[in-house]
Amino acid sequence: MQQRSSVAELADQLRRELERYSPGGKLPSSRSLVERFRVSPVTVSRALARLAAEGLVVTRPGAGAFRAEPRGGTDPAGDTSWQEVALSADGAADPVPRTVDASGVVVSLAAPPPGVVEFNGGYLHPSLQPERAMAAALARAGRRPGAWGRPPMEGLPELREWFARGIGGGVTAAEVLITAGGQSALTTALRALAPPGAPVLVESPTYPGMLAIARSAGLRPVPVPVDPDGVRPPLLADALRATGARVFVCQPLFQNPTGAVLAADRRAEVLRIAREAGAFVVEDDFVRRLVHADAGPLPSPLAADDPDGVVVHVGSLTKATSPSFRVSALAARGPVLERLRAIQVVDTFFVPRPLQEAAVELVGSPAWPRHLRSLSAELRTRRDTMTAALRLHLPEAALPHIPSGGYHLWLRLPDGTDELALTAAALRAGVALTPGRPYFSAEPPAAHARLSFAAVAGPAEITEGVRRLRTAFEEVRG
Repeated sequence: MQQRSSVAELADQLRRELERYSPGGKLPSSRSLVERFRVSPVTVSRALARLAAEGLVVTRPGAGAFRAEPRGGTDPAGDTSWQEVALSADGAADPVPRTVDASGVVVSLAAPPPGVVEFNGGYLHPSLQPERAMAAALARAGRRPGAWGRPPMEGLPELREWFARGIGGGVTAAEVLITAGGQSALTTALRALAPPGAPVLVESPTYPGMLAIARSAGLRPVPVPVDPDGVRPPLLADALRATGARVFVCQPLFQNPTGAVLAADRRAEVLRIAREAGAFVVEDDFVRRLVHADAGPLPSPLAADDPDGVVVHVGSLTKATSPSFRVSALAARGPVLERLRAIQVVDTFFVPRPLQEAAVELVGSPAWPRHLRSLSAELRTRRDTMTAALRLHLPEAALPHIPSGGYHLWLRLPDGTDELALTAAALRAGVALTPGRPYFSAEPPAAHARLSFAAVAGPAEITEGVRRLRTAFEEVRG
């Protein structure tokens, strides 16, 4: 984090000094910049690359960096007002408007200002990521024969085999497709299984990114409530009968945001209900590798207990590694697999081979199980730290469920709490959180907030963040 800050600061300083040089004039050498600003050669190289990307500097190998020639006059601004009519008319005939609202996703992707505790993050803090293992895997992958060639469209056979073994239940490599991240896999699945205008059943509450996928495809999300034991089968059966839906999207393991695990006695019931209704179950198994040290044995994926092709399974490496390590898998049985494959090929062709090769190297290395063990212990510590801090500083709020996996807690706020006001006050107090409203496809039953304990630097920052949240809470409650 410090190096990234130094790069930006150096680039800003060099940008301010460019006026000293005439167009085509040579800038000081990299060595002199290193000595003057007391930064590393890598920092200098990255700062100059940033200015070159902005068109302010031209770098010539062996010669140095030069101020770029001034650009020509800017073209007059165009008139894009016609697009308002075109875009609003585009979906006039659609049975369900195709709205693209990314706000529920952006809140967990946007980096907060410096000094703000990041309780809104959806990925591991850099200190929790296996950065050295990933770098080593990528270096080894780049030396593999054919690493930069075109991969099979379905994915590398050894990577498909690895995902298939992780699912179990007789799932084979031939039934697995490698995809570019879980979000891409879910998009492919919903496009394959539901035509525009169709209803799609979702857990309530559920992941906002999935709701955004459904709505942008012209689908109509219909909520099915969950409790600490996962989705409630009688309500799922009622929703299937009432809507005629042919797709149900769920997260049976450490559900986002509640952290619930689908109870053993409900697993077979969910599959039976879906099978009798002629509906698919899209299983988003997104955090299986973020299990906490005290969790005990995990239930197998639903896909492992499904010989009839009811389940379309989504698994991912991203949450346990890095937001940029976007390697995931779709698994399915029967004719639907060909439809999934066709949509993926049309959308993305294939996942870049170097990334797939790096994934094979990473999960096959001794560093991988070590990383998972370390991560498991750290996540348990952070969960317990946040739980204790909330009970101490925010006893008015409720924690309906303490999960044994995942990276966040789902906090029920006191009745009458204004989520948006609390979110704004929290940011003023120096902590970023995620309001609960985007997790509901219909009216929420109460005010909530989701607090991530994985995106921060450590337990001390968690405690400080909750203390700041108390300050925000007092401001809003008066």
